[in-house]
Amino acid sequence: MLEALLIFALVAAVMLYQSRDLPAGPAPALVGTDLQGQIRSLEQTLKAASGRPVVVAFWATWCGVCKAEQGNLAAVAKDWPTLTVALQSGTAAEVGKFLAERGYGDLPTLNDADGALSADWKIRGVPAHFIVDKDGIVRFTLVGYTTQLGLRLRLWWANKYSADAW
Repeated sequence: MLEALLIFALVAAVMLYQSRDLPAGPAPALVGTDLQGQIRSLEQTLKAASGRPVVVAFWATWCGVCKAEQGNLAAVAKDWPTLTVALQSGTAAEVGKFLAERGYGDLPTLNDADGALSADWKIRGVPAHFIVDKDGIVRFTLVGYTTQLGLRLRLWWANKYSADAW
């Protein structure tokens, strides 16, 4: 029992450390090139979301936890506006192939080959998720594995309670 508590405390401490500088309040700008070579932005995604919150997820092809939770993210992306960022994972073609091989080829993804987008968002570890409300305010941040239910509950909350209610 004590060992389980120590492991839980260690994991919680690492997650807190990794998320200490993540954005809160207004979301930083996020503009990049998607896997099809088109410019895509968080601002465009929010406008297209018609007042719904957006999931912004940073991940990497070399990240085991990212691979384990990618199905959760892809399932949520079918129902909620989503923009993902592939951190230092190769060329757009390599990232596209990685996603296609796993059945996630339609996941909206920016290629952050040099890590500049991730640096702007102060990403220290992946996966990192943000729930951004209709007003462009970061409502929730999560670093590490998250479940489909966890993402959906946070999206529901951000959708139900706008910035006016916070």
